Amino acid sequence: MNHRPNGGWIEVISGVMFSGKSEELIRRVRRAILARKTVQVFKSNLDDRYTGVGYISSHDGRQVESVPVRSANDLAQRIRPETEVIAIDEVQFLDDGVVPLVNALADDGRRVVIAGTDMDFRGVPFGPIGHLLAVAELVDKLQAICVRCGDLATRNQRLIDGRPAPAEGPVIQVGGLESYEARCRRCHEVPAVDRGQTRIFAERNGS
Repeated sequence: MNHRPNGGWIEVISGVMFSGKSEELIRRVRRAILARKTVQVFKSNLDDRYTGVGYISSHDGRQVESVPVRSANDLAQRIRPETEVIAIDEVQFLDDGVVPLVNALADDGRRVVIAGTDMDFRGVPFGPIGHLLAVAELVDKLQAICVRCGDLATRNQRLIDGRPAPAEGPVIQVGGLESYEARCRRCHEVPAVDRGQTRIFAERNGS
């Protein structure tokens, strides 16, 4: 990478599902394009909801074209030398290599805008998102509305046949309204694991 005269930085848009993360990412991408910046948009190829893997889509139907990537290395190989703004959606699905990558991009003078779900359905930090929140210059944590009580929702409730999914289930399971609800801390349910044992369970399962 050739170092650029203007300093780069990392922005992270995090929070619960249905809180508007992708919508905010799309808004920032469009503003960068209006400002005549050279922009590239990426997202994990695991997320094919709504319009498929060639777009980033918000729950309200807004969308922008994107390049699907399998890993941090795949993403790195696709970044063009002239790109000034790199946007990455659903970053929680990428491997930990995305952390040094976005740091290197920011050090090179690029603006990196990242969106991702901050916790998995058990209430444990999701993939590399915790490290990204720590190294970012700008962080926006968004909330949704709890479907149970109407308070601010900060947790992702996974459902199986309308009931809370057990904690022993797979961490990554892409889904929408049919599989997830936004809930507050009080209404969030994770059967089979006592809330006080969540950290121990996460460590044993490599999270």
